[in-house]
Amino acid sequence: MPQALTYPGVYVEEVSSGVRTIAGVATSIGLFIGWANKGPIDEATRIFSFADYERTYGGLHLDSPLGYGVKQFFENGGSDAYVIRVVPPDDSSLEAPVTATVTIGDLVFTASSPGEWGNGYSVRLVPRPDDADRFKIDVILGDETSTVVVETFENLSMEPTDSRFVQTFVKDRSHLIKVEATGTTSPGAKIEPLADGTDGDPIEPGSAEMAAAIDDLFADDGIATKLDLFNLVCVPGETKDTTIKTLQAECKDKRAFLIVDAPSDKDASNVADSVTAFIGSAPSYAAMYFPWVRAPDPLQEGAIRDFPPCGFIAGVMARTDAARGVWKAPAGTETALNGAVGFVETLSDAQNGALNPKAVNCLRTKPVYGNIVWGARTLDGDNDRGSEWKYVPVRRMALFLEESLFRGTQWVVFEPNDEPLWSQIRLNIGAFMQQLFRQGAFQGATPREAYFVKCDRTTTTQADINMGIVNIHVGFAPLKPAEFVVLRIQQIAGDIQT
Repeated sequence: MPQALTYPGVYVEEVSSGVRTIAGVATSIGLFIGWANKGPIDEATRIFSFADYERTYGGLHLDSPLGYGVKQFFENGGSDAYVIRVVPPDDSSLEAPVTATVTIGDLVFTASSPGEWGNGYSVRLVPRPDDADRFKIDVILGDETSTVVVETFENLSMEPTDSRFVQTFVKDRSHLIKVEATGTTSPGAKIEPLADGTDGDPIEPGSAEMAAAIDDLFADDGIATKLDLFNLVCVPGETKDTTIKTLQAECKDKRAFLIVDAPSDKDASNVADSVTAFIGSAPSYAAMYFPWVRAPDPLQEGAIRDFPPCGFIAGVMARTDAARGVWKAPAGTETALNGAVGFVETLSDAQNGALNPKAVNCLRTKPVYGNIVWGARTLDGDNDRGSEWKYVPVRRMALFLEESLFRGTQWVVFEPNDEPLWSQIRLNIGAFMQQLFRQGAFQGATPREAYFVKCDRTTTTQADINMGIVNIHVGFAPLKPAEFVVLRIQQIAGDIQT
């Protein structure tokens, strides 16, 4: 009751409908892993454009395919991604990057991340004229002759108890420097450049250092493991079979999908061997694309270079998801690769016909349509394997449902485990599935043919209830791409009487 019934009259009470809307999760958040010459090395940074990548990670670099992959992702329809910069592990023979630094009085300034980029900035200290205990810090692009001030922090103090204590005030506000106060003496007027920063040795895809870095990223306390949600994993240029197997297993744990680059030294005659080499414990969580893409390189005045396809493909997947839905295969005449001028190898129909049954997704140049994706099979898609997860859109649709229902049913925990709860579960999940059915996400002419939701005495026994378990069964009829379109053409015999 809303309140004690003490006087004659009408009492109003709001009653919950029991409907808890389940929202579909994002399906095309990228995760890009690779070496860069700038940027944080102990966290994943979320970016929403290539301009964000340039500000944080320094843009394109000839020694790394990472920046190119991110650029191609956004050019082809991507809009949301995480980037993780990897550096050589401590026990590696490769030289690790060094952070630029400079000491002025009791203040030690360091660049916000390791790399030679920090050497391009200077720090200027300016005491406040009316208060010798207060000062200003300017971060300048260039040396003492430059007038380009990119960051300014005013009215700072050397006292740790002060609300504008230099070390804590600058820490969360500057994108370029970090400050450590080693004493309490206020600095005088001075300008000094950051120095001695180095990029270290690049980590090449396929190297032991890259494999070790990926193992660390997906360890129990790794950076990638702590991310809330990502869907499309790309390690541009990575073709080492053991690393690919590790990544597909990690994708399974995170309900993500791995986009695999075919080895650059393979051609149509032997690239199918790579599918066999890449198959690990979770092959349906990955797909391989062949061949590499030819595109102009902005760092070489537009000279045409070969690039791994994963960045292009991730962008196409994001574009297809937005336009048609995750249940639509990211392949076909609508999947033109923006920025591509061709492919390393031009495939014929016969070559495509030999590779497609072996789970090699081919990139083709078609008249009228240009450079497009012409395959949608997972690594588990070889005809001889007979997998129910043969197609990319079927696997990705299942991942979408799993993640959405996982997040949308958290409210069930600790609720009384009986028929009122089960009916609420059926109502909420059924409403979500019905919405997808209306959008054309499933096979079937009616909801009964397209999906089912079961949560009752047949799924949850008394023994389950005693153990605190509620079982929910959700089934769906996935849409599968029309790989082979058969046209039957017959001549009409005209006026011949039979």
